[in-house]
Amino acid sequence: MSAVAIPGDPPGGRRALAVWGTGVSVYFVAVIFRTSLGVAGLDAADRFHVNASALSTFSILQLLVYAGMQIPVGLLVDRLGTKKVLALGAVLFTAGQLGFAFSPSYGTALASRALLGCGDALTFISVLRLGSRWFPARRGPLVAQFAGLVGMAGNLVSTLVLARLLHGIGWTAAFAGSAAAGAVVLVLVLLFLKDHPEGHEPEPLPHQGAAYVRRQIAASWREPGTRLGLWVHFTTQFPAMVFLLLWGLPFLVEAQGLSRAVAGELLTLVVLSNMVVGLVYGQIVARHHGARLPLALGTVAATAVLWAATLAYPGPHAPMWLLIVLCAVLGACGPASMIGFDFARPANPPERQGTASGITNMGGFVASMTTLFAIGVLLDSTGDDYSLAFSVVFVLQAVGVSQILRLRGQAARRERERLVASRVETVHVPA
Repeated sequence: MSAVAIPGDPPGGRRALAVWGTGVSVYFVAVIFRTSLGVAGLDAADRFHVNASALSTFSILQLLVYAGMQIPVGLLVDRLGTKKVLALGAVLFTAGQLGFAFSPSYGTALASRALLGCGDALTFISVLRLGSRWFPARRGPLVAQFAGLVGMAGNLVSTLVLARLLHGIGWTAAFAGSAAAGAVVLVLVLLFLKDHPEGHEPEPLPHQGAAYVRRQIAASWREPGTRLGLWVHFTTQFPAMVFLLLWGLPFLVEAQGLSRAVAGELLTLVVLSNMVVGLVYGQIVARHHGARLPLALGTVAATAVLWAATLAYPGPHAPMWLLIVLCAVLGACGPASMIGFDFARPANPPERQGTASGITNMGGFVASMTTLFAIGVLLDSTGDDYSLAFSVVFVLQAVGVSQILRLRGQAARRERERLVASRVETVHVPA
């Protein structure tokens, strides 16, 4: 299906790439900080003398703050623009990373991760909004996938660089040193970022208080495409998020008997697979919008099959080839979750893009938070039975798939109606 030209589309070009690159650099650093606990989970357990449930609370609290802020962040971006929101995000997640470096106790470390999650929450929706303001609508899927790819590059830095620093120079120096990256991107935002190109200023939104906020949220939620986007994000993102954010390294080391070095290589494979698959998915969705749902559901099915094969393997440990395939397939989860935004974006007008993206982005993080908590509780209650604990993945996948199947017809009908209307509008635009 060819993309429909939209009157007033931003031109894109080198200037757009430079501005968008400045914004996405903030997201890149935020992901480094977000995933830093994934390579430090076992060290954190020793440092703060906590069990699996308490360890999972670090990531749960961080994701709870992140998920809870998505709708407010969407509203903030719609009203204040990306520059102010990204600058605030950089200040908060840098302060959180510094606090985590110097935390003397479990309680202060928890507070630092919450602050980090607050700053992190301000970044991704802002980057999506920046892309929609600077690039033509037809480039939306590809720009979104590139943003996700840059985020996974941040995960790669966390896995490869921060892990080595942690075991080379120690906890405090590694986390405090990495916080310098937050200060750098803050300066870049303040100096170079612009909310929109010249001549493409959005209509000013008058301040209307709580009533305006309720209308924005309600109007976004009424769109089946927004709800479908949320459930696609919910169902696809969380298996890889849980694996990379906290439980992947303990699972590979304690349940599969691998060394930390080999486990780190497998985590790196997840990240590299994500980056490659993201490019492929972005190109496919940009050219064939009908491929969105098959790609998302296919990724869910492949993930479920590989998890089941790994957890049910009859030997004491799954063979290395199976773990490699599992990690390669987990790498598709992030790009598949980005498809959720490709349902929500065309379902909402420009003035609701931030709000709709915030609603969609809640999905995967709510699922990740739920799974992190359930795995921690089950590990403690079953004596570290990883097969049973990780089976919670299938429950959330089943819930998500049922909602996707329920909403897909409604969303498709509304999208066809909007496509017909946009074609009529395009025909009547004067040359």
